Amino acid sequence: MDNRPIGVFDSGLGGLTVVKELMKILPGENLVYFGDTARVPYGTRSNETVIRYSKQCIRFLLSQDVKMIVIACNTVSSISLDIVNKIFDIPILGVIEPGAKAAAQSTKNKRVGIIGTQATIRSKAYEKALAKHDPEISIFSTPCSLFVPIVEEGWSNTQIALLTAERYLDSMKGNEIDTLLLGCTHFPLLQDTIGKVMGPDVTLVNPAEGTALEVERILRSKNILNLEGNEGTYNFFVSDLGEKFEDIGGQFLGREIKCIQKIDIERY
Repeated sequence: MDNRPIGVFDSGLGGLTVVKELMKILPGENLVYFGDTARVPYGTRSNETVIRYSKQCIRFLLSQDVKMIVIACNTVSSISLDIVNKIFDIPILGVIEPGAKAAAQSTKNKRVGIIGTQATIRSKAYEKALAKHDPEISIFSTPCSLFVPIVEEGWSNTQIALLTAERYLDSMKGNEIDTLLLGCTHFPLLQDTIGKVMGPDVTLVNPAEGTALEVERILRSKNILNLEGNEGTYNFFVSDLGEKFEDIGGQFLGREIKCIQKIDIERY
C-alpha cells in the first residue's frame, strides 16, 4: 500500500477532465494537480519549449512526494513523454496511448477522426499509436485550436462554440468516420456541441477515461494502490491564480475547487 498522491499536470484547466475520471475510478487516491496557467497554451509552443516546461512541471510534482505522474495534456504527451520517461525514475503516463487504444476498440468501420491542438496533430502521435493497435485503420485529423480558448472562456455550450465546431468539422463529416477521438483534454467539455455537429452515428472518445483505467492498472501492478479506504484528498496548484481556474475548473470537475495555491514554476 502507498498513500502518497498521484501527480497530474497540464498547461491549464484541461487536465481536470483527467482528474475527474481519476476521482471516479480511484476515489481513495490522493491527488495533486498542477495547471501551468501562466504559460497556457502549450499547443502553439516549440517542441523545445514544451519539453522544458514539462521538466519543470514534473520537478514541482516530485517536490510533493508523488508516487506516479500523469501528463494530462495531449501536447506534452505527444512531444515530451518518451524524453521525460528516460530522465525521471517514476512511473509517468500520458494520454495518447490510452486514447488511441479506446478509439481502436470503438471503431467498427476502421475510419477514425482525430481533433486536437496544432502541436498534437502535427506530431502525428495518435496516428502512430493507432497504427500499433490496428494498421488497417484509416485516420483523418484536423487541428481545432480555437476550442481551447472557447472552453476556457466558459463558452462550451454557446452559438460561438457551435459555429466554430461546424467550421472545423465540416471536412471531417465527409470522411465517413464512425469514431472521433477528442485529442485535447479541453474537448470533453465540448462533447455536446461536437456531438450535435457530428451526429449520433459517430462515437466520441474521451482519452481521460482510458487514462484513468490505465493508472489503476499500473498502481495495481506495482502494488502501490492506496488501500486505506478513506476518500482521497485533492490539492490544486497553478502558476497564475485567477478567477477563471476556480470558476471554469469547477465545471470541468463537476464540483467546487478549494484550496488553490499559486507557485513559482520557474524555480523548478
